[in-house]
Amino acid sequence: MQNWQRQMFHVVGPGNAGSSNDRAGGSFVQRVLITGGAGFIGSHLADELLRGGYRVVALDALVEQVHDGCDRPAYLDPEVELIVGDVRDREALDRALVGVDAVVHLAARVGVGQSMYEISEYCSANTSATGVLLEALAERPVAKLLVASSMSVYGEGLYADSDGNEIVAPERTRAQIERGDWDPMGDDGEPLAPVPTPEWKPPALSSVYALTKYDQERLCLVCGQAYGMPTVALRFFNVYGTRQALSNPYTGVLAIFASRLLNDRPPLVFEDGRQRRDFVSVYDVARACRLALEGDGADGHVANIGSGRSVSVLEIAAELAHRLGKEIDAEVTGTARAGDVRHCFADTRLAEKLLGFRATVELQDGLAGLAEWLEGQVATDRADEAARELAARGLTL
Repeated sequence: MQNWQRQMFHVVGPGNAGSSNDRAGGSFVQRVLITGGAGFIGSHLADELLRGGYRVVALDALVEQVHDGCDRPAYLDPEVELIVGDVRDREALDRALVGVDAVVHLAARVGVGQSMYEISEYCSANTSATGVLLEALAERPVAKLLVASSMSVYGEGLYADSDGNEIVAPERTRAQIERGDWDPMGDDGEPLAPVPTPEWKPPALSSVYALTKYDQERLCLVCGQAYGMPTVALRFFNVYGTRQALSNPYTGVLAIFASRLLNDRPPLVFEDGRQRRDFVSVYDVARACRLALEGDGADGHVANIGSGRSVSVLEIAAELAHRLGKEIDAEVTGTARAGDVRHCFADTRLAEKLLGFRATVELQDGLAGLAEWLEGQVATDRADEAARELAARGLTL
């Protein structure tokens, strides 16, 4: 066993050195690499870490669909060292890893719908890129590896029957969806009620995106265990906040709705709009990542990062329109996209136990802050274009 593997790793911010959590022989994280660090979540995490006294390196390919051709996002703190490059480029990755004590792996192509036709790109950018990162870390180990997973790995969330028994519902069939029977049913056709989804719920990988996020999660946990690197996988639910790419039609639903509303167009809502999701502020997500870096309670585990509350897609569209002063009702399409699920929201008890994490930003407050930021933004609405692309490929039902 190599000497670094014998160490007892402890990850704390420079300002926390000497705390009661210190262990003899511990390794202290001062320099953190964030892959995808110039993006929405990555830049907020960079801010969170800089406030804690860390030094931050961001490796980001600045994908055109997200960054619209900019060389460096204006919102990225000037103290962040930005290396423009792809995780799959081993030379760029090696430069980014110099002197790094911990890695937060956020880099990924996102979007369920697009993943269903850009299959090779999603597999390469998400799964293969993670393999390249892990090969590099096998040669240059770090004190902590944190990987962003996704609620999409669950497929449908957890349900309960009329007696209150928890049920892993069968995935909806194409025929069921085409009939407009939107909600999953029990084996005997009985109605089920959605309940918070815990980490033990088996994965149901209903899209290419979900499959690649599960790949990222498992690859990191497996290799972290094999190489003695403390590793945590956080399953993010629907993250919202400032800095989302408003002109990317495959980003988070709130950003897509905002793009429509800023252009005085109705948000497009699939199915009947009553599907329920868990919206969590990017500020809470950044804090959860910092907690995972600084403590060891979640090492080797996956944990949900959500608000623990649910809201329907129609409700969130109406509330955002209200916050923006737009009297525009959502357009309910009555169609579904391949890979979509009906209900999924987080059981957050494990994150509270392992990380001491509980979301603190109330949805109303978070939406108010988002709306304030949106007032100064210009968005190119590409939602219709994306919908046509999916329909032309037979990916809407």
